[in-house]
Amino acid sequence: MDVKNFDTMDPVMLMSIVNMKIRDEFGNLENLAKYYGIDKEKLVARLATAGFDYLPDAKQFR
Repeated sequence: MDVKNFDTMDPVMLMSIVNMKIRDEFGNLENLAKYYGIDKEKLVARLATAGFDYLPDAKQFR
């Protein structure tokens, strides 16, 4: 699933996909955002509306 359409995705599914991609492919949120050409701050804000915060030390949303 492509995270480029993050603004229309179910936020729980989005959080799960983003966490998996950070863990398995990109290592951190910055690399994921750069690869997909998306605005990292908009992605963080989108997930924040569903109650998920990005924890940089854990490199995941919770």
